[in-house]
Parts: sequence; C-alpha cells; structure tokens
Amino acid sequence: MEHSRKEAFKKKYWFFFSARDRIDKFIFGNLVNQQRWELEKVLIGNVNSVLDLGCGSHSDIGYFKKKIDRTVGVDLFLPSLNISKKNQLHHEYHKMDILNAAEYFGKDSFDCVVALDVIEHLKKADGYRLLEQMEIIARKKVVIFTPNGFLEQKPFDGNEWQRHISGWEVDEMRKMGFEITGINGWKALRGERAKITIRPISFWKRISYLTGLYVTKNPKFAFQILCVKNL
Repeated sequence: MEHSRKEAFKKKYWFFFSARDRIDKFIFGNLVNQQRWELEKVLIGNVNSVLDLGCGSHSDIGYFKKKIDRTVGVDLFLPSLNISKKNQLHHEYHKMDILNAAEYFGKDSFDCVVALDVIEHLKKADGYRLLEQMEIIARKKVVIFTPNGFLEQKPFDGNEWQRHISGWEVDEMRKMGFEITGINGWKALRGERAKITIRPISFWKRISYLTGLYVTKNPKFAFQILCVKNL
C-alpha cells in the first residue's frame, strides 16, 4: 500500500522529479557505485579466480562474472544462495559454513578471496579465524568490505545471520596489513543497512556522494571501508 502511494505521488509530480533528475545529471553526471568501482580496480586484470565467502543473494562480484574466469559463491543461508543461483551471479556455488572454507577448498586454491558485508556478522574471534582462512586459500589478495566500526543491524528477510555482532576499525585492519579505502561518504549521514538517516533524504544522499571524494583517502571518516591485503 505504501509503495502504491509513493508511485501515485511520483506520477502526479512527474515534472518535479524529471527536473530534479536533469539537475542531478548536470551537477553530478552519472553517479558511480563506488564500491563496485573500487572492487573493479582491485580485481579486473589482476585475478583470474575469486572465492566469494558469504556471497548472499546479490553480491557485487556478479557484476564482474564475465571478466573473471572463475567465481565461486559460498553461503550457509539457502534462500539467499538460491536467489544468487537464479540470477547466475557466480559460475559455481557451495552451501557451507565459511569458517570451514580453508579445509574444503585448500591452500592457494583461488587468486582472490572476498568477504563483502560478512565479517561484521561474526563474533570477533570468528572474524579473526575467517581472516586466517582467507589468507590460506588466497594466492594473491584478500578483500574485506565492512562498516567502519560497529553498526547496529537487526536480522531481516528471515535471516538471523543478518544481525551485526562485531565492529572492525581502520587502525586494526591496517595493523593486519590491509590497505583501506573509504566508501559511501561521511559516516554520520548513514545508518542501518546504509540508509541515509537525515531528511530530506534525496538532498543528503547527494551530500553523502560529494563527501565520498574526501573519505576515499581518509577512511576513518567513511561509513564503510574496503580493505585489501596483497599477499
């Protein structure tokens, strides 16, 4: 019902939204998905195989499937895995606990191992264990994408594992040898599930995009962090 009301409102004031979109394009150009942009720089031309741990239903690795020889998705939540399979985001899939990945796949079995929006769902000790597993499996790179520090998040879509349990800071990731890129703009503008928390949302979403120019190189102020370790 709420969705129908929003659609009716947009149709009624189509001229306003059309003008806003034209102004947006004039000022901002075509908005870039920064996470995918940064991932592409890390992966394309550098690796031939990627293991996506905790791939979920809509992993960004799917955008690079045609440019990478082999991508493998791993998840324990079957409904998410089935959605990813339906959309053919990976070449291959495995339903399993990601903390058993090194034992299953073996040492140096992939060029790159990624965990995107995953490590924050684990207890701290299990998070460290995951990082150890990833370094065993990967030949070239380990990639982590996570909120900058602890961000509260409740379960959704019937998936208890969507709850956030731990937080990971820029300094601690750097001490473990990761290079850090700030993602999704100034931390104060977003909240649970990366949603803009200040109204009007459309305005502050654009401010968030602009602040991304700064936080990319100053990740302590960023909402999320992309962490890359070259082995």
